[in-house]
Amino acid sequence: MERRVFLKCLGSAAVLGASQALAAEEKAGSSVASQQPSLPKRTLGKTGVQVTAMAIGGVVGMAKPPSDQFDPAALAEAALDLGIAYFDTAPAYNNGQSESNYGRVVARRRKEVFLSCKTQERTYDGAMRSVEASLKRLQTDHLDLLHVHSTKKDEDLAAWGKPDGVLTALYKLRDQKVTRLIGVTGHEDADVMRRAIEMYEFDTILTTLNPTERRRPFRESVLPVAVKKQMGIMAMKVMGGGVGSLATGNPAKNAGTWYYDETPRQADANMLIRYVLGLPISVAIVGMASIDQLKANISAVRDFQPLGAAERERLEKAMAQG
Repeated sequence: MERRVFLKCLGSAAVLGASQALAAEEKAGSSVASQQPSLPKRTLGKTGVQVTAMAIGGVVGMAKPPSDQFDPAALAEAALDLGIAYFDTAPAYNNGQSESNYGRVVARRRKEVFLSCKTQERTYDGAMRSVEASLKRLQTDHLDLLHVHSTKKDEDLAAWGKPDGVLTALYKLRDQKVTRLIGVTGHEDADVMRRAIEMYEFDTILTTLNPTERRRPFRESVLPVAVKKQMGIMAMKVMGGGVGSLATGNPAKNAGTWYYDETPRQADANMLIRYVLGLPISVAIVGMASIDQLKANISAVRDFQPLGAAERERLEKAMAQG
């Protein structure tokens, strides 16, 4: 699909006006932001691109439909005002609701944002259709980063690079400047993630990194390969995913579902952020459900001090699953 087709499709999309709640958040956020130092930035691997050390994740609060009680777009607006210039989303997050929420901010402030999206499609045609729909919801004509999303344990990795495969589509979109960078995500199996980045030359990898024993294979098997290849490395499930089951004050269990991390003990959210930012990564992607969580997480990044080796070891041991 040619870039002009994307532009034509997007040209007819109306730019939504901000709600009163969003406008209020923007005004309040701007006032606070003017008094705060800028958020630290890190280099996205060998791409040389500078990004904020924290991104706001597209699930948790951002995938919720707007309501009188909570406006996800206001949260994204406040994040941008307070220094987070990296938005992460995907069409899979509540059937595009996350993208639509971000789109209300992106439509007005695209130049301020490093915008990352994904596709779960594995064919050329499917990926093209998926990205076109995502761009409409995001109210933009280009992305900064486009991932092959949610790599599974039984993936046919060789099929990705075939003429009718997903990577052929992503390469074309990069050539057309619909995306600047191409990445891969996954948290189901460390071995397949390692094989994926060994097989293909991705710019970035988004995978799961936290102190739990369950995520040790990603730290020990995937991370060193990504570092050696000088990839931009993004950490997800910093607090266990979903309701943030690893962080003190959040529900500690998630009914045994494989998607979220469980642990017999919890840790302070600040400590979890310090842990992951102490790894050789570019960005910590953290889902947030309120302005209070946003401000607390931003403070943790601004005041970041890496854990010492003994502190890291104690935290990993404390959070080992029994």
